[in-house]
Amino acid sequence: MNLRAMFERAVERYPEAEAIVEGDRRFSYKRWNERIDRVAGGFAEMGVAKGDRVVIALSNREQTACAYWACQKLAAVATPINFRFSPEEIAYVLNDAQARLFVMGDESKDAAERSLPLLAKRPPLVYTGAQPLAGARPFEALAGGAAPLTRREPLSDDDLNLILYTAGTTGRPKGVPRTHRNDYAATMAELVQFHWSLHERTLGVMPLFHTMGMHTLTAMAFVNGLFVAQPRFDALQALELIARERISALYLIPTIFHELLHHPAAGRCDLSSVRKVSYAGAPMTRALTLECDTAFKPEVLVNHYGSTEVYTFSICEHIREKPGCAGRAAMNGTLRVVKAERERRVAPGETVAQGEVGEIIVGADSDEAFAGYLNRPDASAEALRDGWYFTGDLGYLDPEGDLWVVGRVDDMIISGGENIHPTEVEEVLVRHPQVREAAVAGLPDDKWGQVVAAFVVPTTEDLSGEDLDRHCLESASLAGFKRPRRYVFVRAIPKSQSGKVLRRKLQAGEYETLTPHRTNA
Repeated sequence: MNLRAMFERAVERYPEAEAIVEGDRRFSYKRWNERIDRVAGGFAEMGVAKGDRVVIALSNREQTACAYWACQKLAAVATPINFRFSPEEIAYVLNDAQARLFVMGDESKDAAERSLPLLAKRPPLVYTGAQPLAGARPFEALAGGAAPLTRREPLSDDDLNLILYTAGTTGRPKGVPRTHRNDYAATMAELVQFHWSLHERTLGVMPLFHTMGMHTLTAMAFVNGLFVAQPRFDALQALELIARERISALYLIPTIFHELLHHPAAGRCDLSSVRKVSYAGAPMTRALTLECDTAFKPEVLVNHYGSTEVYTFSICEHIREKPGCAGRAAMNGTLRVVKAERERRVAPGETVAQGEVGEIIVGADSDEAFAGYLNRPDASAEALRDGWYFTGDLGYLDPEGDLWVVGRVDDMIISGGENIHPTEVEEVLVRHPQVREAAVAGLPDDKWGQVVAAFVVPTTEDLSGEDLDRHCLESASLAGFKRPRRYVFVRAIPKSQSGKVLRRKLQAGEYETLTPHRTNA
C-alpha cells in the first residue's frame, strides 16, 4: 500500500464526505480529488516526474495539502519547508534537495525571491498569492485550468513520498527522506494509538512542514476525516473552529493546549465535541495535563513521543495516573536506555539499570524509521548504529517499565561534576503559582563549570528569585544542589515550531528580560 492508493481509495469509499476546510472554502473528497488531479497535471506540464522533489514553502493552507497529494499522484517527493526560513536557509534546502519545482506564497515571497540568486539551478516557480508574480505560474490557474493527470507511475513501498527538514536547532537543517512504507506505517500507528476512527474531525494547525502536521493530514485521509486548516495559530480563532466545526480529535503540542485553555474565551466556547486528545513535541506539565482532562473530558488522552526520523518511539495512554510519562514502546518499535556520554560512541548493548538516566535509543528496523539523512552520511553514521537510532534524548525506565524523558544529552548540565537534567528542575519551578512558564539551561561558570540558570515567565510583577529559591529548597522532589543559582525573568521562552525549548537561544542571551537578573549564592 502507498499513500496515493490510500487517498484514492478514500475518495472511492466516501466521495461526498468533507475532506478539508479552510475559511469559507470546503471540499468533499470527490471535488478535492478532481482539483488535486489538475494540480498534479499542471506540475507534470512543468516537468515534474517520478522521484522529483517539489519544495513547498507555505503555511497550513488547502493549497499546501493539495500540493502534497498532487506529488503523491505523480510519484514525486513532497518537500515542505518552514515558510519562515531565511533566504539562505531556503537556498540551502532547494540546493540540497535538488528541487525540480518550488511552490511559494505571500507568506514566504520576500525570503524566497531573495534566495533565488543563491541557487545552483533555479527551478520553475508556482505562486499561490492572489496577485501575479513575474516568472511564476499561478497555483489557482493550475487547479482550475490544467489538464487532469491520468497517467499513474508505478510505486513501490520503498519509493520516497516525502522529505522533511529538521528544525536545525544546531547547524543547518537535515533532510529526512520518508518512504511510502515509512509513512503508511506511521499513519496506521497514529490511528491505532490515538484511537481515531471513521470521519474524525481535527484541527490542522500543526505545521505541514512538521511530522505532526503531515501525519495528521494523512491520518484524516485514511479515515475519510475532515482536516480543518488553520494557516496560522490564533487561540481565539482555534477555539471558534473547534466549536463551529465540531472537532472530535486534537493532536497538538503542549504550548498550544496551554494557549487554548488559558485564553479568556475558553470558558464560554463549546469544547464538548472533542473526545480524543493527544500531544507530542515536548513534555506536558502535571498542571496542564489536569487542565486538559478537566476542560475536554476526553475519552482518550495520549502522550505520543517520537521524531521526524522514527515517527513513534513510545505511547502513554495512562497519563492521568502518570502525568508526563512517555509510556511503553510503540506498536511498530522497540526501545532501550543506554549510557549517555558525549565523548565516545556508546554501543546499543550498553544499557543502564532501571531508574538510571541514559540516552534513549529505538529500533531502526521499525517500518516507521528512516534509512539515513539526505546527503549527510556523517550525521547518518552518528545517529544510526548497529540497527538502532540514537535519539539524543535522556530518559529512564521506572519500576513498572514506563519511560520518562528528562531532556537532551546536549542539554544536560554538569555542575561541579554532578549531572543535572533541566526538565526535573523545570517541573518544580512551574508548580509555583506565580510561574507561567520556566526553562532551565546551563551557563558557564569558572568555579562549577556550569551553573543551573532558570528563565521564568512570571504571572505577577512581584515574584523574586528569592521566592523561587525558597520554593525549590522546600520541594521534596529536588535535591538542593540542583536548584537554580541564577534566575532571569523573561517575556517569553524561545521555542521551535514543534514547541521544543531552544536552550541555545537562552544560553546566547536571545530573549527579552523583564527584570534584572536575580542571582543566588
